[in-house]
Amino acid sequence: MAMNGWGAAEPAWWLNLLARPIAEVELKGARRRVRARAAVGEERERLWARWREFGDDPDWYAHRRPGRTEVVVLEPAPEVSASA
Repeated sequence: MAMNGWGAAEPAWWLNLLARPIAEVELKGARRRVRARAAVGEERERLWARWREFGDDPDWYAHRRPGRTEVVVLEPAPEVSASA
């Protein structure tokens, strides 16, 4: 979730991903290229509901923010070849 606490400002990491959605993450010691995007529609609702299952109350946090809280999805990005 793209939250900067419950402040109005979007978190810098999300603004960076909006500007350049291809990023690199480290998972279990392996680095992977990903593409970031905001979840929409049913996917967003499903992921938001899933977050509730962790015991947090995302609705409480989101309600304190003046705007919509984006749910960020990181998907595998194609590798770039050395000749590209």
